[in-house]
Amino acid sequence: MNDLPFWKSKTLAEMTAAEWESLCDGCGLCCLNKIEEWDSGDIYFTSVSCKLLDGESCRCSSYENRWDFVPDCVQLTKENVPDIAWLPPTCGYRLVNEGHDLYWWHPLVSGDPETVHAAGISARGRTINENEIDIDDLEDYVVDWPLTVGEKDDEEA
Repeated sequence: MNDLPFWKSKTLAEMTAAEWESLCDGCGLCCLNKIEEWDSGDIYFTSVSCKLLDGESCRCSSYENRWDFVPDCVQLTKENVPDIAWLPPTCGYRLVNEGHDLYWWHPLVSGDPETVHAAGISARGRTINENEIDIDDLEDYVVDWPLTVGEKDDEEA
């Protein structure tokens, strides 16, 4: 009998739809606007969130109908996760795909959806909605914290 949790015993491709959805830790980092340099391909996170991101829950306010409002919303799939370079280093999909375990604060490990926020991993309290800025000023909002969240915990471990 296999007593390992599903994210340790299955590949992304083997997961059920419910298991797949539960890998999302609710951090909201993937819903931040990003800037890609055309010549180098470098990607920069901003503190500007998608208009559908609920800044308190860090969840999409219209998940089932998001493409009606944000046609270019990227849906993570079992096929495209390996190719999405901008997934934050703490992302459950990225971690499992790369053969790593989930962090202690992930709701599947902690049993509490608030631990991702308590650990300071999420976008909660750090963003501005894209409807509140002039999109021509997006470069003024470039931040590095989506790529460095959790590093203090990593060093202490």
